[in-house]
Amino acid sequence: MVFGIFETLTFACLVLLLGFYIVKKVKFFRDYNIPEPVVGGFLIASLLYLAHHFYGLSFQFESSLQTSMMLIFFSSIGLSADFAKLKKGGKPLLIFIGVTGTFIFLQNLFGVSVAKLVGLDPSYGLIAGSITLTGGHGTGAAWAENLTKTFHIEGAMELAMACATYGLVMGGIIGGPVANFLLKKNKINPSPQPKGDEVPIEAFENPESKRRMNVHNVIETLTMLAICVTVGQLLYETMKGSALELPNFVWSLLIGVIIRNILAHTSSYIVNDHAVDVLGNTGLYLFLTVALMSLQLWQLSGLATQVVIVLLLQTLMMILFAIFVTYRVMGKDYDAIVLSAGHCGFGLGATPTAIANMQAITHRYGASHKAFLIVPMVGAFFVDIINNVFIKLFVGLLSM
Repeated sequence: MVFGIFETLTFACLVLLLGFYIVKKVKFFRDYNIPEPVVGGFLIASLLYLAHHFYGLSFQFESSLQTSMMLIFFSSIGLSADFAKLKKGGKPLLIFIGVTGTFIFLQNLFGVSVAKLVGLDPSYGLIAGSITLTGGHGTGAAWAENLTKTFHIEGAMELAMACATYGLVMGGIIGGPVANFLLKKNKINPSPQPKGDEVPIEAFENPESKRRMNVHNVIETLTMLAICVTVGQLLYETMKGSALELPNFVWSLLIGVIIRNILAHTSSYIVNDHAVDVLGNTGLYLFLTVALMSLQLWQLSGLATQVVIVLLLQTLMMILFAIFVTYRVMGKDYDAIVLSAGHCGFGLGATPTAIANMQAITHRYGASHKAFLIVPMVGAFFVDIINNVFIKLFVGLLSM
């Protein structure tokens, strides 16, 4: 069964509302801060898996909606990035880049080592490492053909998609429990974010906050987002294959940063952060919902037992790294806890998963300006550069 763009949008909205309802009613999801798109999307993906398994039914959703929502989300991150605020990232931003790079290196080293221990070709450990877990479906697809030619392995593409699917789900599941564990263990009790117009709002930190919005400033914001997506896509197509090739969402983010800072430093126009926040979060929630409900979970049934062992141990390593390294290195405070949950999101899944993890925590316990300043920039930009450097390093070492 094939769903067009309107059917996909309708279905995604219903699934997202289902996620909101379930989280509201089920204490477990609230206590462990599991994001609503993950709950609703994974539930529907599971039901579609059963329909496929017992009745042979398959469902295909319009992928352009998922891509569009992802680009709008990353554009909104760019429009939120005032250089005056980014300067505040300073040393913590550099430290988190170092933490991220260290984890990516360990993720590949661990994957290769465990693959050898369970009797697999070490290259399979790379696929079940940062290629798919930090890199996601896009990086996995991009490297699958290269690994097939280099190491003469079979089923690299299918395995990459299955591992990335696993990572996307687990990245959204473990972030909340990790944060909950750290809060209780360290007896950190942040005060809930107060409500009201007097509260300074940072983008994505408090999606239910109230700020004045009207048709005029929503259209202005939508126009800027459209420019980010359009120009970003043009630059992506132009730079493809060159030394400046970057993922399309990174270009959209960079255009957003440029627009925001040109307006901030050359005009009196003030970007409406709440409009950016609302439209960006809408894109984020719809992107995650479509991504998760589109998962073909039957791909996971084809994973060899050895690969499952590698993935489970990678998940355990991510949890331990977030608790004992990310949290401690980033300051052992509430901001460090939110950063740890975000790291779980893009360390196994994707940046939108990281943002959703952090939102689930900050909505309940209060804002974390540092985390929402650092994670989007590192997860959307630096992590791809660092990841590709280490992937090339390990591929080179294994092919010697």
